[in-house]
Amino acid sequence: MLYYFFIWLNKHYDVSGARLFEYNSFRAAMAVLFSLIIATVFGRRIINLLRKKQIGETVRDLGLQGEQQKKGTPTMGGIIILLAIIVPTLLFADLNKAYIRLMLLCTIWLGLIGFLDDYFKIKARRKVLATGGTYAKKDRDGLSGIIKIIGQVGLGIIIGLTLYNNNNVVVERELIGGQTLRSTLEHGERVARDSNIVTRKINGVERRFAEVKTPITSIPFVKNHELNYSKIISWISPDADKYTWIVYVLIVTFIITAVSNGANITDGLDGLAAGVSAIIGAGLGIFIFVSGNYVFADYLNIMYIPNLSELVIFVGAFVGACIGFLWYNTYPAQVFMGDTGSLALGGIIASLAIIVRKELLIPIFCGVFLIELLSVMIQVSYFKYTKKKYGEGRRVFLMSPLHHHYQKKGFHENKIAVRFWITTVLLVVASIITLKIR
Repeated sequence: MLYYFFIWLNKHYDVSGARLFEYNSFRAAMAVLFSLIIATVFGRRIINLLRKKQIGETVRDLGLQGEQQKKGTPTMGGIIILLAIIVPTLLFADLNKAYIRLMLLCTIWLGLIGFLDDYFKIKARRKVLATGGTYAKKDRDGLSGIIKIIGQVGLGIIIGLTLYNNNNVVVERELIGGQTLRSTLEHGERVARDSNIVTRKINGVERRFAEVKTPITSIPFVKNHELNYSKIISWISPDADKYTWIVYVLIVTFIITAVSNGANITDGLDGLAAGVSAIIGAGLGIFIFVSGNYVFADYLNIMYIPNLSELVIFVGAFVGACIGFLWYNTYPAQVFMGDTGSLALGGIIASLAIIVRKELLIPIFCGVFLIELLSVMIQVSYFKYTKKKYGEGRRVFLMSPLHHHYQKKGFHENKIAVRFWITTVLLVVASIITLKIR
């Protein structure tokens, strides 16, 4: 909103300083600043409101150190994160950009699913307290797992179809010599609507580029580092290209669902999920910046994605929101994000990675989410297998997810969280290195 206002002021009245809003870097910095203010200043008021409404955490007796101290701590604090992302984005981003709209949809969609899940958990707890009963497992379930999966899959389908069909979601191809755009197109690519030939002078040399629609992604550590999804099914028949959209949507849906659930599982210690998400968000911000700038994209020999640079504003708000939330969420936590925050964080990270066409790097920079999710899958699968084979369930870890395993080994939760942050920093740096090492 402020973006349009100051652009209008600069256009009609040439107001001093209004031109700053034309620069993505300035608006990204403002988004970070505003998100921090919202999360820290207004976050306190939201925490007080949650405490007043008695929206507190229910703690099961898992035999973990300090768990009973968390009882009654306000939950649903993910509302703070959502507001700190959405408000600065609305103020400083160009809402006409397809990528911005898509990320706002992702944030609100998953935030709403998480909010409903937390709400039904709180409602069940109050019902038990009102009747003087004791807690049962069903009282803490919130939304059923299948409902949450349906919501995540629904979002994945919307994002997948939008990215595949929207004519503003394009990459640039260079036209060399006398090549025409049609002769430049590769397997599974098509001309973007109203595609214009753009001439740019790079390092003193004039070069021609054109926008094309293509279901393509980057392959890390590979010299010819692009994978066209149409090639996955091209071996079936010469006409298989027309079904590429199905493959693409299925992959996008799987990624969003997996990363969202991975972030949700990771949210088990004070500051863990928010800190890891902030670091991953900063790394994705670097990918978005270089991929959305044709000079850096050309230097690094990576695909240039037009209209992508506007996402820097959204990422700035995202990182600022996570860091601001840590003000109240680090040990000892004064508020928990609940599913309201954790589901949204994972979905946002997955969607950004897909948009910047770095989804194959997700297992690296989202390594903490991945290992947390795998630890649960391994634990449950092995327990069921051994129970069926030996009549007694056995465990691989002392407890899952993995952070609880280390708690059982005697590590303080603050130390576990910080070490997981450090691990994420290493993984994000390793991911950024792939821009140059191929």
